[in-house]
Amino acid sequence: MTKSKTDTKKNNFFEKFANAATKFTGSSVAFIAATAIVIIWAVTGPLFNYSETWQLVINTGTTIITFLMVFLIQKAQNKDGKAIQLKLNELIAAQQGASNRMVDIEDLSEKELDQLHKFYVTIATLAKKEADIHCSHSIDVAKELNEMKLKTNKHFKHHK
Repeated sequence: MTKSKTDTKKNNFFEKFANAATKFTGSSVAFIAATAIVIIWAVTGPLFNYSETWQLVINTGTTIITFLMVFLIQKAQNKDGKAIQLKLNELIAAQQGASNRMVDIEDLSEKELDQLHKFYVTIATLAKKEADIHCSHSIDVAKELNEMKLKTNKHFKHHK
C-alpha cells in the first residue's frame, strides 16, 4: 500500500511542525515567555479580585498546553529513541566480534529481554574471574572463551 502525495505532504507538514514546536518549547525564549505569562497572571490577581474566572484562565491554559505537550514530547522521544536504536544497530553490525543477535532487540518481549539480561549477568560473572579488566565477550562465546583463557593464559586468575 503506497501513500498518496496528499498523505506524504500532511506527514511532512506534521513532521516539520512537530520538530519546530519541539525546538521552540525547549528553548530559553519559550521558558521566559511561559514565566512571563505566569507573572502577568499573578500580578493581575488583585485587579480581578482573585476571582474564580481569573483562576480558571490559568488552570484551563496550563491544562490544554500540558495535554498537547504530552503528545509532542512522546513524538520527540519516539523519534530520538528510534534514531539511537538505529545508531546502536549500526555499531553492532559494524563490529566484528559483536553478536548480531543484539540488533533490533527493542522489539523483544519483556520476558525475552529478561533472558538476555541473564546472559549479561553471566558474562559479568565470568569477567570477574579474570585479572584483566579489558577482556570482553559476546553472548554466544562468553563461557567458552573464559574457560579457554583460564586454561591457556597464566595471567588470568581464578577468583573464588
